[in-house]
Amino acid sequence: MKLLLITCIEEFEKEVKKILNHSGVKAFTFQSVQGYKNNSENELHNWFSSDQVAIDSLLFTVFIQEECLQEIIRGIETFNDSRTTLSKIHLASFNIEKSI
Repeated sequence: MKLLLITCIEEFEKEVKKILNHSGVKAFTFQSVQGYKNNSENELHNWFSSDQVAIDSLLFTVFIQEECLQEIIRGIETFNDSRTTLSKIHLASFNIEKSI
């Protein structure tokens, strides 16, 4: 089982939901968050586009079976590749060792 954290600007909400639905995801949660970064000289330079300015963003929490992951990645990469703006959809994937 995998835990996915997906972040995006609020304007991409419908697209993320579409990607998840077409990838076999049965359930997920999302919430509004304020994206913020302290400076642009770190490995997270592309997660939030503006220094010292809060960005209205969304955080999706998704539990999936491993076989859904590649389809989600493909959907996000396809969407991001089609964008000319700085904002992208971002994904982090974690292995779940045990759940109760």
